[in-house]
Amino acid sequence: MPEQSNDYRVVVFGAGGVGKSSLVLRFVKGTFRESYIPTVEDTYRQVISCDKSICTLQITDTTGSHQFPAMQRLSISKGHAFVLVYSITSRQSLEELKPIYEQVCQIKGDVETCPVMLVGNKCDETSAREVETPDGEATSKKWKCAFMETSAKTNHNVKELFQELLNLEKRRTVSLQIDGKSKQQKRAEKLKGKCVVM
Repeated sequence: MPEQSNDYRVVVFGAGGVGKSSLVLRFVKGTFRESYIPTVEDTYRQVISCDKSICTLQITDTTGSHQFPAMQRLSISKGHAFVLVYSITSRQSLEELKPIYEQVCQIKGDVETCPVMLVGNKCDETSAREVETPDGEATSKKWKCAFMETSAKTNHNVKELFQELLNLEKRRTVSLQIDGKSKQQKRAEKLKGKCVVM
């Protein structure tokens, strides 16, 4: 299948076990899996309507290990937006994002030209928290990127994460469809030239 030019590629990076796959699966399929299964690389597609045309949100869920540096570089070079995930229960997982962030800067030239979101996942596990919210915010300020805390388990801020990422995309106005709107409302939004997850 040829890759279409209207694919919008979001790449999800982070250490093993921080919940990258859980966030993506919660967003794309609405499911949550308790067991941990390491990912090599998976790609998910979500169709959205954008500026009166159909485009595809392509989400690449990368490996948490550093065994595949060539794959990592390729994902960065092909990506349009990046989600850097750490677990609030592991300071180490936040530290492990630094070389990935630096590689994104190196390959993309400047993070201000492509949306980057720093995400503290597992915010439901407050008793095991190692990274406080202000620490995540401080890191995002230093890296000049957006910041959000999420929980794939409780579905907290998952849709908002991808919505915000698309809002950061300056070339397009994209909006994830809010559930339960009438067909007329959906049609009116489409005519406004917004992007809607279908």
